[in-house]
Amino acid sequence: MRSAVFDLDGTLADTAADLIAAANHCLAPYDVALDPAADAATAFHGGRAMLRLGFSRLGAVDELAVDRLYPELLAFYGANICRHTTLYPGVTETLDTLVAAGWRLGVCTNKPEGLARTLLTELGLIDRFIALIGADTLPVRKPDPAPLFETIARLGGTPARTAMIGDTLTDRDTARAAGVPAILVTFGPEGESVARHAPEALMAGYDELPGLLEKIIPAPRHESA
Repeated sequence: MRSAVFDLDGTLADTAADLIAAANHCLAPYDVALDPAADAATAFHGGRAMLRLGFSRLGAVDELAVDRLYPELLAFYGANICRHTTLYPGVTETLDTLVAAGWRLGVCTNKPEGLARTLLTELGLIDRFIALIGADTLPVRKPDPAPLFETIARLGGTPARTAMIGDTLTDRDTARAAGVPAILVTFGPEGESVARHAPEALMAGYDELPGLLEKIIPAPRHESA
């Protein structure tokens, strides 16, 4: 049994524009806005990070305002979750290739589970994943390894036969803490600079993933009698 666990934002899909739109909805009364291109990396660190960035451009960050606006941000995002979001090229075809080869696929994300499930459904991917763990599924979130361990358990797999595919240091640290090899994409918000996190492999496009996984976790050999 071989398993592949994916991050969502910045790994399977480019969600930055919709995330930033939600933050800008909340920041509009303060006459400050984030830029969908320049601030894309912050978008993948979560709603509170985006709100803090916006407030930092006005001066000191008001943490009470961040806490007050965060539920509003989630509500707006949930209602507009797939307006501008797009899958990275080759995602669907590669997932189908992996499933056909016997890989069991899961998602481990720091997006709230309900939002992650909605987005994967909107993107037409939900049926390809056996397990989904979000930021609020367990009492802890990545980079704590518990969400990754739980994803693997729900896949019926083992850490020794699992790889994690992500786009940030958080994903690398999660994988390392769980004793799982990490593949980081170079087309996410950090680009090729993710190499500094020293993952087991870097991936420039989804067409590379099946080959990378075979190298990291080879299929067992069945010798004839």
